[in-house]
Amino acid sequence: MPRLLIFVGVALIALGLLWSLGERFGLGRLPGDIVFERGNIRVYFPLATSLLLSLALSVVFWLLNR
Repeated sequence: MPRLLIFVGVALIALGLLWSLGERFGLGRLPGDIVFERGNIRVYFPLATSLLLSLALSVVFWLLNR
């Protein structure tokens, strides 16, 4: 159990670092992302970002599985 918790912690730190780097390069504000704004309400659907991340992760896991 301790090894699993350490692995999860390291994975969360890596995810946080990748998230901040992705924002610097425009990830999360792609043309296919949908944003609705009305008054004080903002609804955000990151469709293009989700598709791009899904494609990248699929390629990475395919390469690791090979």
